[in-house]
Amino acid sequence: MPISGRGWEMHIERYGVQRAGNGYPRTVGKYQIFHDGEPQTGRYMKGTTAESKGPGANYPADNGRRVEPGRYPLWTQGGTKYVTWRYKNSDSYSAWPKPGFELMNTGDRYEILVHPGRRFLASIGCINLCTRLPNASEHITYVTSRKRVIAVIEDMRAFVGRPFPDTNGERIRKAYVVIDGEPLD
Repeated sequence: MPISGRGWEMHIERYGVQRAGNGYPRTVGKYQIFHDGEPQTGRYMKGTTAESKGPGANYPADNGRRVEPGRYPLWTQGGTKYVTWRYKNSDSYSAWPKPGFELMNTGDRYEILVHPGRRFLASIGCINLCTRLPNASEHITYVTSRKRVIAVIEDMRAFVGRPFPDTNGERIRKAYVVIDGEPLD
């Protein structure tokens, strides 16, 4: 599913699966931020993604898989562990809440987030941003992943402008994540 070329879009193209020494898989892809179809070249506007195993499944809830390929509208996240506004200003992994934002219209799935990753993979069903994952022995660095998520939130806020919500748990107009690819496990 290509991007529409309208609004703020994060395009994720999944391209492979890596397995940890214990056999646990992660899906690897690349992301690029677009403004009205124009790729952004600023720092952290492209990179690598890590997700849980496939195939993508939006039904039933709590299925332990990545979301299906598709186009998802975005919301500010208002949970206890991840938020778009008022996250803890700390590079410590133990500091909560952490920055993130939510994909909506994910079927039975809920709280499918883009948030910082750590080690091999930081959650089930969510999307972790990172620099690169050339092989399964490469871990996600939390501090860099956190910086990427914050930069993406700030870019989205700057592009969307005044209608960007100033509270958590609200729809972000003109903002989407578009996911392509179903690599086999």
